[in-house]
Amino acid sequence: MHVVVLTKMVPDTEATVTVDASGAVHWGDKLVINPWDEYAITEAVLIKGAHNAQVTVMTVGPEAHAEALKHGLAIGCDQAIRLWDPALEKHDSLAYATAVAAAIRKLGDVDLVIFGKEMADLATEQHIFQTARKLGWNLLGFVARIEALDFAARTIRVRRLGDRGVETISSRLPAVISVLKDINEPKYPSFIGIRKAAKAEIPVWGLADLGLSAAEVAPRIQVLGYRELPKREGSAEIIEGATAQEKAEKLVARLLEEKIL
Repeated sequence: MHVVVLTKMVPDTEATVTVDASGAVHWGDKLVINPWDEYAITEAVLIKGAHNAQVTVMTVGPEAHAEALKHGLAIGCDQAIRLWDPALEKHDSLAYATAVAAAIRKLGDVDLVIFGKEMADLATEQHIFQTARKLGWNLLGFVARIEALDFAARTIRVRRLGDRGVETISSRLPAVISVLKDINEPKYPSFIGIRKAAKAEIPVWGLADLGLSAAEVAPRIQVLGYRELPKREGSAEIIEGATAQEKAEKLVARLLEEKIL
């Protein structure tokens, strides 16, 4: 019984993001664990407690992303692996999925892969679908609750939020899932957990370890540059009146005057 959970570091969502004249993006250099991943990691640790499963926390990225791995170790993950290689420097979502799928195959005994709903810095989830596709496993997205998980019978049943409401669906294992914030209350590391995680040696798997070539992770999509959005300017007019009806009449008159109605 082996669960892999993916994570990464992202700019603080409270940070002010700016783009300078050269196209460089600045956010104060403060990184935090991807907020969605806190729920994914917690769910993996809860599965560990309920099923005596092994949990591996994994990331793709340079040394800065090791902090997200240490968070996972501090709250109960058994081991951490960082995937990185110079060839991944400008990776796109497909290259990310290729590396992650190769790492999961290298582990060999993985039953379940858990992602947070999306990457907060890129506002994307396509890497989740691509990972499942690379593995050839079923994907259960937008999971709000795992209702049943049977490693012996190789089945999982989840409640997910679909376009037409709440759905309950089942799948064979192995599978890939992405979880929503409502699935649990995130665990926070203890002092002992933090100290233990700080001492952990986290292996780094490069392309050679994954059995991949640089061509296999070459980005199909490249970001050519960034630029600041034009500043939005406008004005507001307060409609005064003694009664709601008077205010409504004045508002209608103004809308007619501006030819909005």
